[in-house]
Amino acid sequence: MTWSISTLRGLRSLFLAAAVLASPLSAQSQSPAPRTAQDELAAFPQAQRGQVRHVIFLPAARDENALRVGVIVGRTLMVDCNRQIFSAKLEERTVEGWGYNYFTVTNVGQPASTRMACPNNVQTRQFVRSSDEPLLRYNSRLPLVIFAPADVEVRYRVWRAGREVLPR
Repeated sequence: MTWSISTLRGLRSLFLAAAVLASPLSAQSQSPAPRTAQDELAAFPQAQRGQVRHVIFLPAARDENALRVGVIVGRTLMVDCNRQIFSAKLEERTVEGWGYNYFTVTNVGQPASTRMACPNNVQTRQFVRSSDEPLLRYNSRLPLVIFAPADVEVRYRVWRAGREVLPR
């Protein structure tokens, strides 16, 4: 079989056109690699000695403006029947050059308790929370990063706003 020059040129331009048309399709069919937790945390500092970096990845929600994240700082201690509490402060800081916010637990005090007489003097292991539970903005696009001393636990709960009501 013999090919003429014009036929070969036509085939060449046909192959070039097919390659140009196929390249965007193949690029669209390949989804970008999913972001990992390591990618998300690259901008945030590492925990200093004696601290733990707690990271909370919040799921996407339909109306994130109606949600808040309550951060609970506490310790698991052996306690009697008295109510226990301690002080701690959650300070907001910003990652230099990135503008991302993170939080640091500071001013962690000693536990204080009521002074009731416990009839059986039995102690149980309980989570003792700090006196403050700040409500933070819900943002599923960035991780919530909290640095705390190694002996402090960080927990959270999501608060949802109710529907708006007009006063009478």
